[in-house]
Amino acid sequence: MVRPLLIALALSLLAPTTAHATVTSSSANGAKISIPQSQFTKEAKVKVTGRSFDETVGIYLAYCVLPKKGLAPSPCGGGVNKAGIGEASHWISSNPPPYGAGLAIPFAPGGRFTEVVAITRKIGKFDCRKVKCAITVRSDHLHEGDRSHDIYIPITIK
Repeated sequence: MVRPLLIALALSLLAPTTAHATVTSSSANGAKISIPQSQFTKEAKVKVTGRSFDETVGIYLAYCVLPKKGLAPSPCGGGVNKAGIGEASHWISSNPPPYGAGLAIPFAPGGRFTEVVAITRKIGKFDCRKVKCAITVRSDHLHEGDRSHDIYIPITIK
């Protein structure tokens, strides 16, 4: 009777385990972003999901150097995404101005989105192994000084 229990215990110890857990962060107004993990050993592409965003306010989603409290994240990987394509940064807005048509990605119902963001070792001259970098959300340029939409998930690159 003890033998089957010991065998089961030994097999469970040999089974692969996942060291990563979903990481979620929220803004002051209740919006949330989640990523599958926040620690990386090399450059990667990470799926970012967002929910409960105010669909009347556009946001930027990007991988940036973590800013000092009260400041907008900057610099960010890839800079401004004027082409509306790529994985360095995303403009998400359900009501962009006319020049943003085709550039901004609309929110899904419920203020949701899923986008891929590239995680790199360097952002410009900044080495993310030496300075803190993060997946970031902030209000778009139409609400430039509004910090209530800021969300950060710090990223570790080993």
